[in-house]
Amino acid sequence: MGLTHVSVLIRSVGSTNGGGYVDQFLVDTGAIDSLAPSSELIRAGIKPAGTVVYELADGAEQEFTVGAAEIEVLGVVTYGRVIFGPEGTEPILGVTALEQAGMMVDPVTHTLKRRRALPLK
Repeated sequence: MGLTHVSVLIRSVGSTNGGGYVDQFLVDTGAIDSLAPSSELIRAGIKPAGTVVYELADGAEQEFTVGAAEIEVLGVVTYGRVIFGPEGTEPILGVTALEQAGMMVDPVTHTLKRRRALPLK
């Protein structure tokens, strides 16, 4: 399966200044939360709100600082937890934000598709 990237805007919740962090994010359906370089999140006005221990792809556990953010993907705004990642790290759009925005990955075209309706069952 190929990789899927999408333009994502992350900004502080309730931001009215129009700023934020925009980049091409790797869509990772195996990651719960989204991740971006710490300096970009701080520049976007995201404030650290605590820490969470995550299991990495190699099975190792690592604690990261997290914060709350407004996440916009394909014109749809949602809200979620973002991880303050190491500098130089590739930004990741996690499955929670993806599903909250009503998106799913098309495995044939490697693009995001909007769901017709969100499941509420």
